[in-house]
Amino acid sequence: MASSPVCTRPLALILISHLQRVAMASLTAKSLVARPGVRPFTSRRTCVAPMAALSQDELKQQAAWKAVDYVKSGMVVGLGTGSTAAFAVDRIGQLMKEGTLKDIVGVPTSIRTYEQAKSLGIPLATLDEQPKIDVAIDGADEVDPKLDVVKGRGGALLREKMVEMASAKFVCIVDDTKLVEGLGGSKLAMPVEIVQFCHKYTLNRLAALPEVAGCQAKLRMEGDKPYVTDNSNYIVDLYFETPIQDSQAASKAILALDGVVDHGLFLDMVDVCIIAGSNGVEVKERQ
Repeated sequence: MASSPVCTRPLALILISHLQRVAMASLTAKSLVARPGVRPFTSRRTCVAPMAALSQDELKQQAAWKAVDYVKSGMVVGLGTGSTAAFAVDRIGQLMKEGTLKDIVGVPTSIRTYEQAKSLGIPLATLDEQPKIDVAIDGADEVDPKLDVVKGRGGALLREKMVEMASAKFVCIVDDTKLVEGLGGSKLAMPVEIVQFCHKYTLNRLAALPEVAGCQAKLRMEGDKPYVTDNSNYIVDLYFETPIQDSQAASKAILALDGVVDHGLFLDMVDVCIIAGSNGVEVKERQ
């Protein structure tokens, strides 16, 4: 007796469905494999309800407010510089005014942040007075998968690095436009702070370093004059067409040059990175 065609179609559908589930499971497993060379970190995401697309400033504020959760009463807090960090400073000032946070001492990373924090009534100190900082909150210009970052396009990189190196925990806050596969990958500036003396000589030596081969070195200008940092130094901005091959090697080579004060590569420094995107806020913690 011929087999009935009625049972053939459902069986085929069952087989197709099973194969689809197997394929999806395989893809999921592959996506969970850690990328080579990436230091381990944990990640968790705080989802937000569907809403109209958020502006970049709204995303920055989300990340900044989440970062302030790490601040507790009685702490010494490093106050970063830049548009994202400014939201965190505002939030700390607001919570102090409400009485939610008490006995906070802020250590600002620039004259600009000093003036903002002072206007909000946040008690301030320097590293001379508070050499040990509980937590620092600051933005970044680029963040790679290892949580290494580029900072300093706002010109405050030296003071930022000093304060964040003195902190028990460095919380970095960004929106998802700052994510790159490798530092220098945004093709925007990686700053190097240099002394004013013979700055052209130092610029040319920076551009000639094999560790940053292919970069363009440009003196940062403010109008028709060189930009001057809070420390009375100049900045040379390095621009890369492709990501830096070896950030550690580039860091050492740049710092070895006479006339260089510091650079915007912040390597192995970030403890927590808070990333705000259209799907919510993601928190990555270095282990």
